[in-house]
Amino acid sequence: MGRASGKPPGRPLSDAVRMDVHAPWTWSANPGATVYGETLRKAKQGEWRRWDPRRSKVASGLLRTSGAAERLLPAPGDHVLYLGAGHGTTVSHIHDVVCHGGAPGRVVAVDLSPRCLRDLTRLSHARPGLVPVLGDARRPEAWRAWLPRRASWVFQDVAQAHQASIFTSACERFLVPGGRGLLSLKVESDRGTDADGLRVKVEHELADAGLILEEVIDLEGFEDKHLLFVVGRPPRA
Repeated sequence: MGRASGKPPGRPLSDAVRMDVHAPWTWSANPGATVYGETLRKAKQGEWRRWDPRRSKVASGLLRTSGAAERLLPAPGDHVLYLGAGHGTTVSHIHDVVCHGGAPGRVVAVDLSPRCLRDLTRLSHARPGLVPVLGDARRPEAWRAWLPRRASWVFQDVAQAHQASIFTSACERFLVPGGRGLLSLKVESDRGTDADGLRVKVEHELADAGLILEEVIDLEGFEDKHLLFVVGRPPRA
């Protein structure tokens, strides 16, 4: 773990997130503790955590987006759904954002691995509002009770076939009108389709599901052979 001090890092995206040229930083909801050995920077009444873009598709997307980076993130108080939560690296930073300043945010973190769930459960003990769920992203009926209301932000990072179909189904069931979704697509997960063909196929699936494609971000250099699709669900007419 590294520690730094001095002025706040980079430019503000919000009260909860700042951005420098190398990485985003989030205002820690659990100051004094690291999740994966990240650098901490002391500040008045709290602490910033460096969000490693080489270990997080969301962080690398914030650096690579051609638009306003803040639009990729949920807001304090939001309820969010995270499919493929892993060991909690990105989840912890998203929790920093939605629970900033004591806001009643909620991160429902779903993963199929019991080992990941153990790590997420330990993390949740120090982070109220983080809800670890052992479940398969393809079978939401088994875990939907943990998300009592629709999410305003959905993120998916599952290395399975038919990733786009899993994502569009989750958005249809759980994303509020006007909400935003991010799909991290591992190109090699759909065998028999090259990168360009897969991208076109996914774009068609998203459109067919009524989602508005805002941007496709190539994460090469941070997460090789990964694309980040940023979509919005249209508001109700």
